[in-house]
Amino acid sequence: MELEFTAEQDELRDGVRAVLERECPMSSVRTLVEKRWHGGDSNADELWSRMVELGWPALTVPESTGGLGLGAVELAVVVEELGRVVAPGPYLPTVSQFVPAVREAGDEEQRARFLSPVAEHGSTGTLAIAEESGGFDPARVAAVAQPSGAGYTLRGTKHFVFEPDVAAEIVVVARVPGTSGDDGVGAFVVPGDAVTSTSLPSVDVSRVVGTVELRDVHVDADRVLGQPGPSVAEALRRACEESVAALAIELVGTCQSIFDVTLDYAKQREQFGVPIGSFQATKHKFADMLVLLERARATGYFAALTLAEGDPRRTLAASMAKAAAADAAHKLAKEGIQVHGGIGYTWEHDMHLYVRRAQASSVLFGSAATHRARVADLIGL
Repeated sequence: MELEFTAEQDELRDGVRAVLERECPMSSVRTLVEKRWHGGDSNADELWSRMVELGWPALTVPESTGGLGLGAVELAVVVEELGRVVAPGPYLPTVSQFVPAVREAGDEEQRARFLSPVAEHGSTGTLAIAEESGGFDPARVAAVAQPSGAGYTLRGTKHFVFEPDVAAEIVVVARVPGTSGDDGVGAFVVPGDAVTSTSLPSVDVSRVVGTVELRDVHVDADRVLGQPGPSVAEALRRACEESVAALAIELVGTCQSIFDVTLDYAKQREQFGVPIGSFQATKHKFADMLVLLERARATGYFAALTLAEGDPRRTLAASMAKAAAADAAHKLAKEGIQVHGGIGYTWEHDMHLYVRRAQASSVLFGSAATHRARVADLIGL
């Protein structure tokens, strides 16, 4: 397993960072957040259009369907940079949730039908798997997929769906009536305008997370990914592992910005005539933060490598990555606010934008406790 970045991956990071510095400054994020906070309608359409122009949505779409055919490591490089700037918009759910779900569960014809528009025209998508408990295990899905003619009729409610209001297509996970566990689990590609979506209250309004209501939504047979059953459940688990790893790496990017902003402040803010960063207690805080941050980054990229290489440790690695990233987010959010003192609590300072994203992302697709429990099960504890 190669643990060094290639020259192409380094160039990708530099290019993405340069674009985001121009196209997604914190002033733009703040403007969007303030509009949403006051009940206004605001989307990151300009940023998404720029990403589409640069071909970013095509990153992990197979070459056979018009994409670039790159892997999980390249995706990790991109989403870490998105996390650094708290980028809004549909990139993460489209590329790390919708694309792997279709790629893993669908056939060649379905991949061409649903992924080519993503790669070539910037069509958006998301994944609706979690329900009220927030769990993302396909075996626990309760939404109903009632056979209806050659297709299915979907009923139920999906929670914690990323950017459902701007998704052109949604992969909905539901089960055939009378089944349990992996039996009867299906994946259905539903047009975004066929469902009713509602935004959930969240501390992080830079990212829309909502519920999707399935009220007798009919899905034709050509929109059913695979044959409902254990094979589809396993395909969805593989897709969710990519989603978890990508979210963990994005969270690392946000934590890095919290660390950087806090360190800059500690170098400039003075007490008793000296920078507060010169105090031993403050140095200890930064040492502890850096250890957690680098641990999260290392486990995150290891997870990406296992996904890219089909390593059997991928399930374990993805959960370790999310647990480590969530631990880092908790510590850095707390210490970042504390080091800033009173100004860290104000709306006018950017710190709360990073902290809100970090706190929200740390619980989506499973909290640190959830993933530690999964790790314990996987290693037989």
